[in-house]
Amino acid sequence: MLDITVPECPSVTAPDVPPSGALPDWAASGAMALTGRCDGPPLAAPGYAASAVHGALAVFGALSGAHALPDAGLLGERAALMALTRRGPWSAGGAFRVLRARDGWAGVSLARQADRELVPALVGDTVEEVNCWAALTSWVRGQPAATVAERAQLLGIPAAAVPVRPGAADDEQAAHRAALRAEVSPIVPLPHGPGGEPLSPTIPTPLLARPGGPRRHGRTHPLVVDLTSLWAGPLCSSLLGLAGAHVIKVETPGRPDGARFGSPAFYDLLHAGHASVALDLSSPEGREALRRLVVRADLVLESSRPRALRQLGIDAEEVVASGTSWLSITAYGRTGPWSNRVGFGDDVAAAAGLIVRDEGAVLPCADAPADPLTGVHAAAFAAAALRGERAYLLDVSMRDVTALVAHGAVEPHAVRRQPGGGWLVETADQVFPVRDPRARGARRPAAALGADTERVLRDGTR
Repeated sequence: MLDITVPECPSVTAPDVPPSGALPDWAASGAMALTGRCDGPPLAAPGYAASAVHGALAVFGALSGAHALPDAGLLGERAALMALTRRGPWSAGGAFRVLRARDGWAGVSLARQADRELVPALVGDTVEEVNCWAALTSWVRGQPAATVAERAQLLGIPAAAVPVRPGAADDEQAAHRAALRAEVSPIVPLPHGPGGEPLSPTIPTPLLARPGGPRRHGRTHPLVVDLTSLWAGPLCSSLLGLAGAHVIKVETPGRPDGARFGSPAFYDLLHAGHASVALDLSSPEGREALRRLVVRADLVLESSRPRALRQLGIDAEEVVASGTSWLSITAYGRTGPWSNRVGFGDDVAAAAGLIVRDEGAVLPCADAPADPLTGVHAAAFAAAALRGERAYLLDVSMRDVTALVAHGAVEPHAVRRQPGGGWLVETADQVFPVRDPRARGARRPAAALGADTERVLRDGTR
């Protein structure tokens, strides 16, 4: 499924998953229990998402030396901690739907208050907030799916057209990233299908990597500066922390990580053991402190638009040239015509084709699956970069990661309810249960916002 080669290290390959393994892995991960209608059975998804998590974690463990790692159950951890269930046609979190468009389907997230307030501007009519979904549904029905996504994105609303075939994006951004494949460095994922077959060239590469200068530090326990928020980036930094990295999470006091306002247990799970630094980036002192942290780091994780960081006096290309690796996680990639598009885990999954079709409708899969899928793959890419002798600029696209694993038909099967409760999946040669979402426990509470600022800036350590 995933090969990663670093010039100075042996190549590492995730174990291939036979076609008959994708569905049992999906059922065991907790993701299947989150997929489907609230009054119907759990549904299988195309591709091999849960198996890909196993594979990426295997690669990460081999590259980083980490042993006590989670399994594919992390796909359902947030849902387990927030008591979410499947609720099609809505997403498990309740802020996303796939709507019928004039020529197909479009997925839209209204997760933020600002998104809901922009619906009148999108549909061109006065709409009360309580009626925003009804108005949006009616408007989308008369528009091409690509137009829905384009107009919504111009307003900053996360939206995407659903591709006709899972994992086969055919748009200008996919073409842009495909054209860059020839320019990427030897740290490249070589994607294969669940049976080891090469994937179609129309499926984008999830990682574009460019080498920089010789690594500045090369610590045994790398220093990671984490500028990301929500789920994908923090999951990556959490896995790096489990492998022994020292992680410094940087936030601004006026706009901390939005996940702090969600499930405390989930935030603790992703950030336990990490130092918390709060910097006022509107001040020269705050910007200078951030630049000093970046210089000290072995790896910087971020999920911002490149222009935003340049306004702070930080240029990722220059940082990499000076010997610090930089991993960027964005919805569609940090370059190209869609580099400024926004996306959350549900709408990005829809953009990749990781959806299910049921009774003439299109339903979301799992709980924001593009986030955990991207997080585990990003961790594997980061571990590869930290094994090399040079720094790398790693451009990870959430849509491309998810498209990679959405490729492949669902194995023929039936789902039936067990007499004592729960669900069973039956294939031609297997019977297995659908497991509920589950979560690990946090090692300790996460640090309060800015709890370690003074010490980190003074001592230069975590």
